[in-house]
Amino acid sequence: MDLIERAATPLVRDVRLLPVGTGRWRVLDRGGRLLGHLRADAQPDGVRFHAERFDRITARLRTIGSFWTAAEAAECLRYLR
Repeated sequence: MDLIERAATPLVRDVRLLPVGTGRWRVLDRGGRLLGHLRADAQPDGVRFHAERFDRITARLRTIGSFWTAAEAAECLRYLR
């Protein structure tokens, strides 16, 4: 089992994570509104979680920040709402 598979269902308070692929989740607030996405990335020293938002100009997901826990990444998305 690799690091991404072990990161497969992070528990994050006050948001709902919907899996959209291996190591990727859609982040929804309590009301069901989309806050952004989380992406898990295996690093030599552990798993990093990237908070991402959709950028309409480039039509791509843009990384807002990289964190050591899914909770920190989700908090970043919630704060920037």
